[in-house]
Amino acid sequence: MGASPQRVDGLTGSVRCGALGCGSKSEREAVWLDTDQGCYALRLKNAPSFGDTTLDGLVGHRVSCSGFIVDSVLLAERIELID
Repeated sequence: MGASPQRVDGLTGSVRCGALGCGSKSEREAVWLDTDQGCYALRLKNAPSFGDTTLDGLVGHRVSCSGFIVDSVLLAERIELID
């Protein structure tokens, strides 16, 4: 069973694109948030887990996010572009 959701506010980091689920049937390229606290697969809270390209334009930028961390996924409710 997965960890309980952890609320985060103002978590900042760099948005990257890379492999998720290496070696599994669901292996794919995903958008990641690389922070001082760790790396999290970045998803919008109400977006589908596969096929959503909404965040692709943030790759290469720094952002500040608020939402929930569940296991290694950040389900973002708010994303603010820093640079």
